[in-house]
Amino acid sequence: MVRMRSNIIVVLLLLIGISASCIRDRRPHGQNRLQFVETSDGFDENKDEVIVDEDASVSWSQEELDLLIPAMPKQVPSQTLERTGYVASYNKEMLCPNWVAWHLTAEHADGMLPRDNAFYEDMDVPAPRATNEDYRGSGWSRGHMCPAGDNKWDEKAMHESNLLTNICPQDRNLNSGVWNRIEQDCRRWAKKYDDVYIVCGPIFLKRGHETIGMNKVVVPEAFFKVVLCLQGTPKAIGFVVRNNEGKKKRDQFVNSIDEVERITGYDFFSALPDSIETVVEAKADIREW
Repeated sequence: MVRMRSNIIVVLLLLIGISASCIRDRRPHGQNRLQFVETSDGFDENKDEVIVDEDASVSWSQEELDLLIPAMPKQVPSQTLERTGYVASYNKEMLCPNWVAWHLTAEHADGMLPRDNAFYEDMDVPAPRATNEDYRGSGWSRGHMCPAGDNKWDEKAMHESNLLTNICPQDRNLNSGVWNRIEQDCRRWAKKYDDVYIVCGPIFLKRGHETIGMNKVVVPEAFFKVVLCLQGTPKAIGFVVRNNEGKKKRDQFVNSIDEVERITGYDFFSALPDSIETVVEAKADIREW
């Protein structure tokens, strides 16, 4: 009987240890600090553990934020929104995001949750703000910046992807056409390379903009997306698509990061060492992906 009790105690201790290990390994975005180190193979991510608040629904490491968040002109209104699956800069004058950025991993690109087709007013930003009523009958679709398809790994992430601060008025053909194709490409690249870093958003090319709804949500003239891969030899690619070009081939919209920076006025991936940033941002070749 004593021996049996001893065996039971040993088993329980082993189970407790395994459980604790599993809990420690369930890390969200802030799980790893990124330290960029040049190697003979290219560019590696050295990953050191970061202490994560177990009760926090959002946890981004400072290194992730430094890499993802672009530098913007100071005069652009910006409210930073840290979500489960992305970080956004919200513009209270345009009632749209300036940009939305996220770290797409292979695991996140392969989520199994069903898509939530509802859209939600974001009460974290001041009024006036975009509502579903603004879009109703406008002729414009609700175009995701961080796609719902990239957030099927978590219920809260899926819900937050449908907040209207992650949405812009977008041409329906663009939304279901080339923009959707680029989103699919990003998920494919995340699976192929384990992870990619993405920033996208609207482009306002002229001073007099079309608006929709009672709240006057501004309609962008175009959209940009930039993608960075640090696995193996680092590379990056950019896209600029006018908000009426949904039926053309994706390859027609490829741009270097330098060119996207010239158009938007943003400085992307500035946390990279200059020797890496200069090379990856100077050119873009879809065949390398």
